[in-house]
Amino acid sequence: MARWLLSLLLLLAPLGLTACAGENVSRPQGCEASQTPCLQGNAVVSLVTSKGEVRIQLEGPAAPLTAGNFVDLVNRGAYNGTMFHRVVREPVPFVVQGGDPQSANPKVPASQYGMGSYMDPASGESRLIPLEIKLQNEPTPRYGEALTAPGVTRQLALVHQRGAVAMARSNDPNSASAQFYIALQALPELDGRYAVFGRVVQGMDVVDRIQQGDKLTKASLIEGGTLVQARP
Repeated sequence: MARWLLSLLLLLAPLGLTACAGENVSRPQGCEASQTPCLQGNAVVSLVTSKGEVRIQLEGPAAPLTAGNFVDLVNRGAYNGTMFHRVVREPVPFVVQGGDPQSANPKVPASQYGMGSYMDPASGESRLIPLEIKLQNEPTPRYGEALTAPGVTRQLALVHQRGAVAMARSNDPNSASAQFYIALQALPELDGRYAVFGRVVQGMDVVDRIQQGDKLTKASLIEGGTLVQARP
């Protein structure tokens, strides 16, 4: 029952990320059309937190646009000094969420953490990316729609296992920006609804110690990370 209630709460208020629905309706989708760079191959990113270091492997072959967006934001320093503003462990382990760029601004009240996105300095607009889901038997990901049929979710290339890293978003599937979360246990109810793009490969014990309000001091690329503007 507790797990069912948590799933219902998630659907009513998905991961706390607010964005204007429809803001991304006319945006191009996929690596060949998007202005956001895509990741070629895999990459490893270090997240230095107030509780220790976490390393995550980004899966470019299965989530090139989502992983590329993350690497680009890491390179831009967008995550440095941000807060982990949402940690849910009760009634069951759920997620550790962070990455809201405005949480690094001491002038922004904590009540607004989780409502921000990355503002592209070139355009002055929020950078939003479409939902990206890849099936094992397809050469490229699908964009802009959730894939939730049981027969389809069993074919997903990336799933919400413990330590999975995925993008937070609003009800609009094309509203992910900078905020991400780490799954504290397998969360199959999220498979096909949110874009998994990596996994923790070192420091899951650190993730387990993170509390709401802890800081992501610095994010840096330590391996791989080749970005391209078209299909990898």
